[in-house]
Amino acid sequence: MQLLKSWKYSLLLLLGLTVAITACDNDDEPEAVLSITGVNPTSAPISSTVTITGTQFNSTPASNTVTFGGNAVATVVSASPTQLVVTVPANAQNGAITVATGSQTATSTQQFTLANRPVITIAGNITANQNWTAGNVYELRGFVNVDNNAVLTIEPGTLIKGAGRDQDPSGQQRGATLIIRPGSRLEARGTAAAPIVFTSARAAGQRARGDWGGIFLIGRAPINRPGSELIEGGIGGTTGTFNEPQDNSGTLQYVRIEFSGIALLPNSESNGLTMYGVGSGTTIDHVQVSFGGDDAFEWFGGTVNCKYLVALRNFDDDWDVDFGYSGKVQYGVSLRDPNVADVSGSNGFESDNFNPGAPATGPNAGLPLTSAVFANMSNFVFSGAPSNAPTSGGSGPFQSGMHLRRNTSISIFNSLVFGYPEGLRLDAQTGTKNTLENATAGNLQLRGIVVANTTTPVRGAQNVTNDEATAFFNTAAFGNRVYATSDIAQLLLNAQNFNLTAPNFLPQSGSPLLSGAIWDGKGADNFFTKEQFRGAFGTTDWTQGWTNWDPNSTPYN
Repeated sequence: MQLLKSWKYSLLLLLGLTVAITACDNDDEPEAVLSITGVNPTSAPISSTVTITGTQFNSTPASNTVTFGGNAVATVVSASPTQLVVTVPANAQNGAITVATGSQTATSTQQFTLANRPVITIAGNITANQNWTAGNVYELRGFVNVDNNAVLTIEPGTLIKGAGRDQDPSGQQRGATLIIRPGSRLEARGTAAAPIVFTSARAAGQRARGDWGGIFLIGRAPINRPGSELIEGGIGGTTGTFNEPQDNSGTLQYVRIEFSGIALLPNSESNGLTMYGVGSGTTIDHVQVSFGGDDAFEWFGGTVNCKYLVALRNFDDDWDVDFGYSGKVQYGVSLRDPNVADVSGSNGFESDNFNPGAPATGPNAGLPLTSAVFANMSNFVFSGAPSNAPTSGGSGPFQSGMHLRRNTSISIFNSLVFGYPEGLRLDAQTGTKNTLENATAGNLQLRGIVVANTTTPVRGAQNVTNDEATAFFNTAAFGNRVYATSDIAQLLLNAQNFNLTAPNFLPQSGSPLLSGAIWDGKGADNFFTKEQFRGAFGTTDWTQGWTNWDPNSTPYN
């Protein structure tokens, strides 16, 4: 019996030793881990290359996601398991670099900092094709004309700065201005992640309205003025008598224009984006004009269509249409600084043909009339009771959300004007009722309009009486609505709607702005997406990612 117990004990001991030896002989290694061991260099400008060393990178470049200082995704030029070569993205920020592949993510212990890009000075005339890249900063000096059918192409993320009068190489004290002449094109195709930025050459904190002259697009679509009409701002040249409605002046997509709009001549200022006879072959969408010294956007004739426009804290009007502009615009928002307005009386919409507005003699005989169609626009000034007193930081007062005059046939659908002293001013010069006649004939259409927080919701001016203007606006079939200052809480605007440096324009759930749109008449055009909401926003904030609400604090370099 003792022998049997000894045998069992020996067997168990042998089994235990076998397990122990087997365990000791297990040479399985831990699973390799993705890591970043080095970044070279740790400081570089946009569009330059950086080498990242580490372990377990994917050998297929596209299978590695590399970000710089947040959400700026880099292009991976080449890849091996231990090395990635990447291009610094246009929207890179200071901070750590992150690599993700498969289910693993690694973050560098070294901090990356952006270095300044080389500055290239641009002056004089551009008469052959040029490409501007995100790896450089381009500084405009004086009048820069793109002419002779040349094409200026600007890649996403490129920074262009406009110098002031003192940097004009001609000695004529002309602020930098980019002028695209008829037949030439500006191809500025930014992206939401890498917008193209035109801004002041001054340092952060020192920029101001009117630092430079902005952008002029001059095309060959029809206008209603004689060919001898001087182009606004003293930039040289006349309007011409072109008749090419589908002319193409290029592309502006995901573009910001900041601190432009300068008095190039007495009473003749440039705007943020000035368009003369721009044709429907041109693409304009996702464009923000901020801190302009005159109007944000001004269309002098032409047929170009636009979408997704932002006007921030500009000096005079936001949407100025004249000289027979007949294009279509959908989705636009304007946020005004209530302390800054022009001596002329700043408006949301200002629409006319020319003074005095009656058909003229000459090659174009005053035709076509201004007949643009706007939809889903929002214009915000005072969050509280509006004031028509001169502003403290400007030269004059605010006037109207919509000043429609001088024989215009503009139409506006499903839009909001909020906080102006006047909502609608319908105006026809003495001796005629042409603007009212255009309205009653159905050529000037206002449908689904919300006028809110105004002192005078609707008024007539000159030869249009208040009763005539009010009767037109209040036509039941048009679906227009007035909200008094005491009732504006009913609109359920976002609590951050009037935050000048971080606005949020999305109406709250249940807001009456989220329904009630009307798309009859000119609004039935196929260009328009038939939204149910009124104003520029439903439940999607299309300004996210590419706009800048505080450009004076941005260290552009």
